[in-house]
Amino acid sequence: MGLSIVTVDAFTERRFAGNPAAVCVLPPGKADDDWMQKVAREMNLAETAFLRSRDGKGPSGRGRAQGVKSFDLRWFTPIVEVDLCGHATLASAHVLWEEGRAAPKEKLHFHTRSGVLKAERLVEGGRVWIELDFPVLPGKPFDGPTDVISKVLATEPRYVGAFGSDYLVEVESESVLRRLSPDLALMKTLPVRGVVATCAPSASTKAKGYDFVSRFFAPSVGVGEDPVTGSTHCFLGPFWGERLGKKEVFGYQASVRGGSVRVKMRGDRVLLGGRAVTVMHAELE
Repeated sequence: MGLSIVTVDAFTERRFAGNPAAVCVLPPGKADDDWMQKVAREMNLAETAFLRSRDGKGPSGRGRAQGVKSFDLRWFTPIVEVDLCGHATLASAHVLWEEGRAAPKEKLHFHTRSGVLKAERLVEGGRVWIELDFPVLPGKPFDGPTDVISKVLATEPRYVGAFGSDYLVEVESESVLRRLSPDLALMKTLPVRGVVATCAPSASTKAKGYDFVSRFFAPSVGVGEDPVTGSTHCFLGPFWGERLGKKEVFGYQASVRGGSVRVKMRGDRVLLGGRAVTVMHAELE
């Protein structure tokens, strides 16, 4: 018997929508970085997550907190390991609860390159939500020439900011956002992981309860366009929350697959809410 690997569509409640991630729970022992990268390349998804139980021990090594299970968590694109990934974290939490590796009321703590990330399973109005506790990614207005940004996106930006390892570009309207066909080769020359394009919603999108719309392109890490990106909402949420005077906002990522992320602002943390659905169980030989 090989290791099981599960494909989950995250930030959606419909199969074949949202953002797919592969999740593999590893046995005890040292992880082989090269093997994990090869598995991620084979899966060929935006992210493959690898989990390992911390054997019931918290950070102090004196036993885990009651009602909490802790795991080491790493994320790989087909070409590189990344520091932070929202949708694969949500998919990981979904798998742990769905497979009974954690009880529904147990919280999950993930030990990652970006510190300890927390997940909680909530039931609201008969629907199961997974809420992730992530750090706010600080930003500042872009202080360089915007000509290259305009050329990459083939549109004139209303605002450009540098947030975490990405650029945030506000465009004129949702119709402009949906028509974007960026120059990915030129985008790869920018000194960032990727570019987030965002705008206020159209009237029809706003009527569905959304506060903003976005798309995300990250060719430098092997992801042309990401279907739904949790990590970018660590700054999209605060960015739009401040503009709208809200502590909770709801975003739609307008990729071909599409998906939704709820963001609650909590000081220097954000709570990213989403749903997930399992698509496939497989076995690695």
